Amino acid sequence: MSNEQTELICDFTGGAVGHRLRAGGGRGQALPRAAGFSKSRTPAVVDATAGLGRDAFLLASLGANVTLIERAPQIHALLEDGLARASAAGGAAAEVAARMTLVLGDAKQLLPEMVAEVVLVDPMHPPRGNSALVKKKMRLLRDIVGSDEDALELMQAALQAASKRVVLKWPLRAAPMAELAPPSHQIRGKTTRYDVFMTR
Repeated sequence: MSNEQTELICDFTGGAVGHRLRAGGGRGQALPRAAGFSKSRTPAVVDATAGLGRDAFLLASLGANVTLIERAPQIHALLEDGLARASAAGGAAAEVAARMTLVLGDAKQLLPEMVAEVVLVDPMHPPRGNSALVKKKMRLLRDIVGSDEDALELMQAALQAASKRVVLKWPLRAAPMAELAPPSHQIRGKTTRYDVFMTR
């Protein structure tokens, strides 16, 4: 791993993630809404593309049991370390980490064996059409995990596995994923949209 790649860290207790845990964001945020959270409902979620775990931690902080699947061994190791440090920190961070289960492997192969109400898919997104630099952390992550050329196959596996819905996290203005049927609905944020595919 290059020196740049070693700068990546999975931190659930400090930075933006820790701040969001302390400040609270609630179920009205775009991602929980897309995943089907409500005042009375907290679905179980499989994050099929865990990355650095921010989305999974947010959903777990709202009470969900979240299974994180990560196929890149380097990123899996970072997640493992981040979860261990969150557990050791005690308090709210440890409670959230206890609801997160980390699995190493390819989600396309693992999903058919899982019981999943909601599957979250956040593949490496298409390159931006403008010259703005992607945040350094995301560029480093892309260097490790690649471009997710099998994203369509992963979505197909997710649609077969999810008993309620699949949520595809996608850049706000990006074209839809090729060869994928239109979503049931969308929830749009400032830079990201969530394409929601109801499966039942």
